[in-house]
Amino acid sequence: MDFSFSEKDEEFRMKVRDFFENEYPRDIIEKMGSGASPSKDDYQRSERAMAAKGWLAVNWPKSAGGTGWSANEKYIFDEELERAGALNVVPMGLLYVGPVIYTFGTEEQKKRFLPGILNSTTFWAQGYSEPGSGSDLASLQCSAVSDGDDYIVNGTKIWTSLGQHADWIFCLLRTSHEEKKQEGITFLLIDMKTPGITVHPIITIDGKHSLNSVTFDNVRVPQENRIGEEGKGWTYANYLLGHERTSYAHVAGKRKQLANTRIVARERGLLEDPSFVEKLASLEARLDALELTVLRTLSSVAEGGAPGNESSILKIIATELAQDITELGMEAWGPYMQPAFPDSVAPAWTDNTALPAGAAPSVASYLGARAQSIYGGSNEIQKNIIAKRILGL
Repeated sequence: MDFSFSEKDEEFRMKVRDFFENEYPRDIIEKMGSGASPSKDDYQRSERAMAAKGWLAVNWPKSAGGTGWSANEKYIFDEELERAGALNVVPMGLLYVGPVIYTFGTEEQKKRFLPGILNSTTFWAQGYSEPGSGSDLASLQCSAVSDGDDYIVNGTKIWTSLGQHADWIFCLLRTSHEEKKQEGITFLLIDMKTPGITVHPIITIDGKHSLNSVTFDNVRVPQENRIGEEGKGWTYANYLLGHERTSYAHVAGKRKQLANTRIVARERGLLEDPSFVEKLASLEARLDALELTVLRTLSSVAEGGAPGNESSILKIIATELAQDITELGMEAWGPYMQPAFPDSVAPAWTDNTALPAGAAPSVASYLGARAQSIYGGSNEIQKNIIAKRILGL
């Protein structure tokens, strides 16, 4: 399989680079560089700038309103986005529920929901994990009981990314206890403005509010918002998770982190330390391997196809590498990593000893990366999938 970039690919790269340098909102790039958390408006302005170029749904086939780009073009776009320091798209709509809707939804559902994703007017959240159902997702108990033309939903979802911004949430819900647990699950789309829904913030160790718990108290959801058949939600969830596990790579972002680590290490004399240099070189080699894995996976989803079992391999490689890269960044910054956030620096410190630019975002990246090997299906579970489905053990 040839992953080299053609002259046409490189022309496309220059076109994308020009967009991010001259048309993309500059204030968002500056905000992201400071380590600040993006707002809902930031996400939507970012996505609308891409949508105006017809470049938002880069992983969607043309038949669904996407770009229909090749694997190389998708990779180049993501690489240039992260090179510029732009904001990644919110995955819940574009990468997760969108493909489920255009693959399994009715024509009416496609007309109703896909335009809001494509023009970034509808912000989506994902309702999968529950307080007692994370890695064993099929044990979920949040219920949807049929009542005429509606379902009545009760229960709690947790670790809901960006749920505080969401207009809609797609949920896996228990509609039956009679079959084996995977067969009694239904996939519903729920308007977050529906009475009975409450969002509770979760502040994580990196000081950010990106996660939430969402409670449903007798929430009435029209049955027309169900994707596919009742009790078949597990099938659609597995399709979605394949797309989710391919969204962690961020090769260009990792390359940028390693480049910054090299700069800091040079300034602090660490490039004279053979042990540190060996770690840096090892991470750079692993990143090159990840890049090839990403391109191979992208090729398998060309023209809207679903990712295969290789998405589990990619998820493990990418998330473990993210943790190791941010850990080496912490090592490079050394004592500057003691205070986690700029406002935690002791008042006695003078302006000359304040946290250097780039240090605080590095701490937040390190802390945030700890969770990457857990969400989207823990890496331990991915290893079981690989053992069973690829190795036949």
